[in-house]
Amino acid sequence: MTTLLELEQRRPARADARRNYDALIAAARIAFAELGSGAPLEEIARRANVGIATLYRNFPTREMLIECVYLEEVEAVCQAAAVVADLEPWTALMSWLGRFVDYVGTKRALIDALNRESSALQACRVGLIEAGGPLLARAQAAGLVRSDVGVSEVMQIVSGISGVSFASTELRDKVLGVALDGLRVRPAVGSS
Repeated sequence: MTTLLELEQRRPARADARRNYDALIAAARIAFAELGSGAPLEEIARRANVGIATLYRNFPTREMLIECVYLEEVEAVCQAAAVVADLEPWTALMSWLGRFVDYVGTKRALIDALNRESSALQACRVGLIEAGGPLLARAQAAGLVRSDVGVSEVMQIVSGISGVSFASTELRDKVLGVALDGLRVRPAVGSS
């Protein structure tokens, strides 16, 4: 499997080639979410407004395209942690978890096509924990979040809820909000 460093090295340097690469990644992300990892490559090229030869020039195999979409998504989630880091601790954590929810949708569409035991996939898990961990720790240090939960547990809660089929995204977000509200520190019973 491709690593994040190899992914960066694979990205084209020329502006026009980079636009095509980015368009293919974006089109593949949507097509895989809608149609699964077996989405026709011709459809992905059409959605990206490029020829099939351009797709194969950038991604010689379906597996390589799937890996790159997955790695790009993980990288975006990790970068999102830095973007929200200056927000108030609870807001920062919830903002990042909102971005993590989007990642879970992409992951669900691709995970069966990926080698779950690969070192690159393991590195992605570590990267996500390292990105979200400081946000959780900051909210805990501010006394806003229970101290008995870790970022892995929070990510499991979000992944579990996001993996359920809901009638609407609004209902999913409501259920997710109720669950995440359970992370908040509550005053002890009988205290004022």
